[in-house]
Amino acid sequence: MRKAAHVLSLLLHPVWMPTFALVLAFHTDPHLTFAFTARGQWMIIGMVFVMTALFPASSMFMLWRSGAVGQLAMPKRQERLVPLLLTLIYFGMAYYLLRRTPNSPATLALFSGIIIALIAVLLINLRWKISLHATGIGGLVGMCIGLGLVHGAQTGWLPGLFLLTGALGTARLLVSDHTPAQVYAGAAIGALATFGCIAFGIYY
Repeated sequence: MRKAAHVLSLLLHPVWMPTFALVLAFHTDPHLTFAFTARGQWMIIGMVFVMTALFPASSMFMLWRSGAVGQLAMPKRQERLVPLLLTLIYFGMAYYLLRRTPNSPATLALFSGIIIALIAVLLINLRWKISLHATGIGGLVGMCIGLGLVHGAQTGWLPGLFLLTGALGTARLLVSDHTPAQVYAGAAIGALATFGCIAFGIYY
């Protein structure tokens, strides 16, 4: 059971979530992709993957190798500050590049929500550890609900996403020292941030 929980935690690691979110959004909501060819869509997805997954993962690995963090999983709250700050910088750079291309306001709102969720987690982490995994997948759920509400996008993924969210939350309780409150809070922050930005068109 614990091995399966570790595998699920790795597959649904928060660094993959912006890329997963964009792939799912492009697949379910044609309003986001009308300005792009299929090749253009994959170029946008590739850029997001490099900036929000590859760069943060590489930075975490280098911090671990240098001894700045004890473990790649960063179980200690105090060790998460620098990786979160670096990740926020990378996400901000990705958002800047998204604004330089003809992306839909909903795509920009999605990434505004992701950045807002990351800022909230960073600030909360100063006093209380929170589940980054739950924040990531919560953002995915909030995005699907928001796009369904605003654009009538396909929401058939939602039941599966809810099940996946529950499974990931359970996995984090099994293989980390998170409390249920930390998992619930993370999921709520992620969902509310992406849903709120998409539903109300909040982006810069």
